[in-house]
Amino acid sequence: MEVIFSAAMGELASRSISFLVDRYLKQRSAEATEEERLHSLQRLLLRLHVLVEEADDRLITNQAMLHQLSILRQEMYRGYYTLDMFSCRAHEDDRTKDYSFAPSKFNPAKRVCFYSGNSEGAAQAELLEQVICSLRNTIEDVSEFVMFLNSYPCLHLQPYNMYLLLDKCMFGRQMEMELVMNFLLQEETAPGTADHLAVLPIIGPRKVGKSTLVEHVCNDERVRNHFSQILFLNGDDLKDASVETLRDGGRIKHKNRVVGGGRTLIIIELLLDIEEPVWKMLYSAAKSRIMSGSKMIIVSRSDKIASFGTTQPLRLQFLTHEAYWYFFKVRSFGSTRAEDHPKLASMAMEMANLTSGCFMSANIVSGILKPNFNPHFWSMVLAVLRNLKKTNMSVYGDRFTLPWKMAEPTYLRRVNKNSSECVVLFLDYETCSAETGPEALRMMSAQDLLFGSVRLRGKFNVHAWTFHLPPHYSYIVHCEVQRPHRMVTSNKRYQKSSG
Repeated sequence: MEVIFSAAMGELASRSISFLVDRYLKQRSAEATEEERLHSLQRLLLRLHVLVEEADDRLITNQAMLHQLSILRQEMYRGYYTLDMFSCRAHEDDRTKDYSFAPSKFNPAKRVCFYSGNSEGAAQAELLEQVICSLRNTIEDVSEFVMFLNSYPCLHLQPYNMYLLLDKCMFGRQMEMELVMNFLLQEETAPGTADHLAVLPIIGPRKVGKSTLVEHVCNDERVRNHFSQILFLNGDDLKDASVETLRDGGRIKHKNRVVGGGRTLIIIELLLDIEEPVWKMLYSAAKSRIMSGSKMIIVSRSDKIASFGTTQPLRLQFLTHEAYWYFFKVRSFGSTRAEDHPKLASMAMEMANLTSGCFMSANIVSGILKPNFNPHFWSMVLAVLRNLKKTNMSVYGDRFTLPWKMAEPTYLRRVNKNSSECVVLFLDYETCSAETGPEALRMMSAQDLLFGSVRLRGKFNVHAWTFHLPPHYSYIVHCEVQRPHRMVTSNKRYQKSSG
């Protein structure tokens, strides 16, 4: 009996050792496979990045080419997001992550563990393989794109650095830019179009970048050389919808009678709907005043303006979370390689998720981070963003998932002050031009609001950031200091009045 028992135990021990050795070898093999896959992903991204930068250096006007270039960019953003997610994984500590960003199958909140015996690790391994295969197939299918790309002229003075490129063009809107440019520069040659005024509606939700797109269009030399005058009107300027409105209302963004043949570009920005009779009066007044070849762009959140257009409306959508992360990373790190600072990159990835795809938030936060390039300061900014979300989730609940879609104010607790002090940020910000810019620069900055030592009282304004393109508008946020009990009471009062 003892002999049988001893043999059985020996066999069991032998199998256990074999199992552990086999598992160890598989784990080492899996780790090597993961490393090889990440290197493969890096090489593919480098090839794709070169192709996208070469295309950005060309003046592409063909819509099909622009659409294919947009697909290439999305694949590149997706690849970089995945690579950064895996790179940051090793530097994530045990801090609690609360990613409220758009749902993603590449959510960095999920810790990846290949071949660890759980389904999540196997799923993440499969997703990494899918990204690599998708990039490889994309690169293999661009031979014709590259051939046609060589036929387009190079842009002069094109920045060679992506950090500079983001300062010179509207990120992620190249295809939309060219659609607007084609509309504006297209000559009206059809019979009976001599007195025709072409209208392009631009429609999109709040803070999607409609006004920014228009600013980029108006700053383009092709537009400024094609039109003698660019006239901007908003809803307040359209009270009577008459010829006098067009002559005396609004503001002139560009004027040069030497070029443009007397053509006028009219831009109308609406916060509210405009009634059809008022629109017809305005359109008739515009046709009677401006010269042939003039154009009109009407911008609104409402889909109703689609019927006012003489062409298909341009509908703007928010960036994908992968594209937004790429924008946030480049704006925050500048010319510094994020790969060389994995701990900062890990914090930046969480910050990008906490800012929920908002361009204005990305510019404000990255503007604070870039001059203060150290982990301690970045961790302070991250703590503020976490606290900002926690505070507003306690007030609004799940409605605060996408704060830039809310009309209600945002609540912020200051880091260097008593915990009972709370600042209310009203989201209906205002802008001021370069002429009043010096006054904005004398205001409290966003960094002073978060980390300043000055005690705040009552109502005040904060200079959030200044747009990098002419006329360099400064964005001003109205704020007010409140106590926590007033914070909740004010919000309930706001909800009752709005209901």
